[in-house]
Amino acid sequence: MSKLGGLGARLHHGEVGYDFIKSRKIWYGISILITVLAIVGLAVRGLHMGIEFQGGAVFTTPKNMSASVAQAETYAEEASGHDAIVQKLGDGSLRIQITAIDTGVSGKIKTELSQDLKVSPEQINADLVGPSWGEQIANKAWLGLGIFLFLVVIYLAIAFEWRMAVAAFIALIHDITITVGIYALVGFEVTPGTVIGLLTILGYSLYDTVVVFDSLKEQTHDITKQTRWTYSEIANRSINGTLVRSVNTTVVALLPVGALLFIGGGVLGAGMLNDISLSLFVGLAAGAYSSIFIATPLVADLKEREPSMRTLKKRVLAKRAQGTDTGEPAENRVPDDSHDDGPADAVPAVVGPRHQPASRNRGRGRPPGKRR
Repeated sequence: MSKLGGLGARLHHGEVGYDFIKSRKIWYGISILITVLAIVGLAVRGLHMGIEFQGGAVFTTPKNMSASVAQAETYAEEASGHDAIVQKLGDGSLRIQITAIDTGVSGKIKTELSQDLKVSPEQINADLVGPSWGEQIANKAWLGLGIFLFLVVIYLAIAFEWRMAVAAFIALIHDITITVGIYALVGFEVTPGTVIGLLTILGYSLYDTVVVFDSLKEQTHDITKQTRWTYSEIANRSINGTLVRSVNTTVVALLPVGALLFIGGGVLGAGMLNDISLSLFVGLAAGAYSSIFIATPLVADLKEREPSMRTLKKRVLAKRAQGTDTGEPAENRVPDDSHDDGPADAVPAVVGPRHQPASRNRGRGRPPGKRR
């Protein structure tokens, strides 16, 4: 841990670092490839929308059912003619969910299920969701996501500048696309918990991005008044300075979410945790990646297009070509005294005998008496 802390301090002070900006085309290519795969998965498989968005019915059986999940799923599909999702709850009861059915036929399905499961119809609890209500929930979810993105862009444009707002917006779209695409490939059900997870990971992704942007804004203040660093180089220093912090916060956040996803949802079979834990896990990882490899390099690309930044880059490169500046921090430079002629205003050395003026205070402080 002490070595990691020492590495973080060295990264923060610019003593070591990796050139993220120089390799930005590689990161762009990786992101484009992942995004294309996510879009293809979304187009081919589609999203498995939950009952809250499509409408349907949820049937809950009595406790300690002898029928297995596979048997109950077969019974429900035969009774309804639609795909069914069956989960076994902790008390031994079964939760049978059938989406996109007319609520008017729920009574018939309930009767057939009771006969197949060999229980009384009164012992099966039925919760119905109309398709119009589900459509309203879906529209409100999209509206909430749109308002969130709009407010984020406005805030970043005011707090920083429009280029950073554009870069952050692209990074957020990148995170949403990857998360939704993986949801389609895995086949998990999209529920209101999924929407909550998406909004959560967008906020977390913005947190890492804003940390880097704040460091970049501080270090580029009056950047055109110096000729040692280009904008891209300072952007790279900002990434390296906050890298360990971003990695630490991401790992700490992924540990409990991974426990929910792999242990709670996978090992223990708590399927209701999957909808929110998968979106959080994928989104947190994608958000950490985009804040480092996408958002800040995009800002550097946009800023380097400005005439003032182009002029600054030419001045910096010209000065380095002359050998007057190596680009290293002043505290890391080794002073060169081989051609040091002393300060310009130094007094020339005195040659010959030096005649000291008689001091008016000579003899003061001596004890009284005769002088020899």
